[in-house]
Amino acid sequence: EEKSGKAKYTTETRQLMGAMTSDLVNSAVEDNKNKRFKDAAEKLYMSYNMSPRDTVYLYFAASSAVNGVDYETALKYYNELKDLDYDGSVMEFKATNVATGEVEAMEKVQRDLMVKSGEYKDPVDERTPSRRGEIVKNVALIYTQLGQDDKAIAAFTEARADSPDDVNLILNEANLYYRLGDKDKFKALMTEAASVEPDNPDLHYNIGVINMEQENFEDARASYRKALEINPGYVNAALNLSTTYVNEGNGLIDDMNNLGNSKADIAKYDELKIRKDELFKEGVGVLENALKTNPDNQSILTQLKNIYGALGDTENFMRLKKILGE
Repeated sequence: EEKSGKAKYTTETRQLMGAMTSDLVNSAVEDNKNKRFKDAAEKLYMSYNMSPRDTVYLYFAASSAVNGVDYETALKYYNELKDLDYDGSVMEFKATNVATGEVEAMEKVQRDLMVKSGEYKDPVDERTPSRRGEIVKNVALIYTQLGQDDKAIAAFTEARADSPDDVNLILNEANLYYRLGDKDKFKALMTEAASVEPDNPDLHYNIGVINMEQENFEDARASYRKALEINPGYVNAALNLSTTYVNEGNGLIDDMNNLGNSKADIAKYDELKIRKDELFKEGVGVLENALKTNPDNQSILTQLKNIYGALGDTENFMRLKKILGE
């Protein structure tokens, strides 16, 4: 009698706890829909504590905390998941709907019955990707947000080991190094990202920006040209490509101004001026070409006007002033 009563009590308790957990989770779902992320995180974490086997509640509690910009709490939950060696992958049971041709996921028993009925075909059992990499990545991003740079770097190292070709992960790590002032590391990571996504013009553009800042003009030009090859209408890449020639030419002006009045210096001055004008004309060529795809772009027209002015080309300078309505 006593054993039977205890078993009954245990069963009823489990049912009650299960119902409470279900209600909490449903309430958390509503909180998330209504952007009450802090409440959702607390309820999901409570649900996890009531049913520790359901580690997915802890995972979603962390996600809600991130959405609510409560990074300290999110970090606590993510670290708990790491300590649990949480994987998060599940088996999905799929089949193709004969009528629509769409692949659908459902419970295994239902899937098997639908295949037997002939309404579905080609049953497939697939395991979803592990969430470990995502968790480590989020930990790294949170440390970055909290300004804990050393911990962020360590977390990025761990995350990259798990997902070496995750471009967003590479970019976030690159941005951390940029903020820390390590532009060489930033450039190396951007180059790595570009090797993973070679057809992404923004990656090549950003590599060009860093090279231009470091006055590596040839490397910068190669990157800007690659960006323009992928996207011929990329205005900023065209502007910066032109600017590399202007900046290099301006560097020669400094050299010219430092020369004296000797015969050798005068000859050197004339030589540098010819080279400077050649560079400025290269910059003009880039922008005139860019106007073919962006004929009314004010930034291109203005920069082109200024270079013509620096070259002393009054005719083209006035032509562009007129186009600009100046």
